Amino acid sequence: MLTLFRRGGPVMIPLLICSLFAVAFIVERLIFWIRTNRFRDKKLVSRILDLCDGGKFEEAYQAGKQSKDFVVYVLLNGIAHRAYSMEGAMEAASERVIKEMSRNLMILDTLITLSPLLGIFGTVTGIIFSFDMLGKMGIEQPQVVSLGIAQALITTAFGLAIAMPTLIFYNYFISRVNHAAKEIEKNANILSLIGEKRIFENEKKGNQPNDQG
Repeated sequence: MLTLFRRGGPVMIPLLICSLFAVAFIVERLIFWIRTNRFRDKKLVSRILDLCDGGKFEEAYQAGKQSKDFVVYVLLNGIAHRAYSMEGAMEAASERVIKEMSRNLMILDTLITLSPLLGIFGTVTGIIFSFDMLGKMGIEQPQVVSLGIAQALITTAFGLAIAMPTLIFYNYFISRVNHAAKEIEKNANILSLIGEKRIFENEKKGNQPNDQG
């Protein structure tokens, strides 16, 4: 491997840096999602919605206050600001959650594009070197020309070797973010409907005629 790295020429250095960044950010995101899965509590989400449906908003808030589930976090923000703008509070909270889930994904996306381009750049410089040597030494020394061709192929291979697994993990992380966004949206919509129902019921009670007197 070290021999291939040396034969790849100077372009192998930025390719190595790209590979280190890719591994670091992939590991960081994997750890993040492992922790996120550990904190998921769908039963608590259902309990909070049931309590809110019964008008027990304060009890629902206390029930989920210690939870680290991202859906619970969004719902509690809505409950805490129900007197002002429940939907606005949940939207702001969901944006914070999605932003945290999407952290470093733009860098991975950049590495997916940059690594093959660096490989192609190494290919071009390798071919230029080959033709330059061919012009200086002629066809009598083909081994010199083959060094440039080898450099071109090595950098291309390394660039693709970095981009392909990074792309797989990137798509996996994107799918997790999209799934989480749908989960948040579904439960936030349920809580919004509950809040609207409670407001309607309170207004209906307030508009009932007073039979006394």
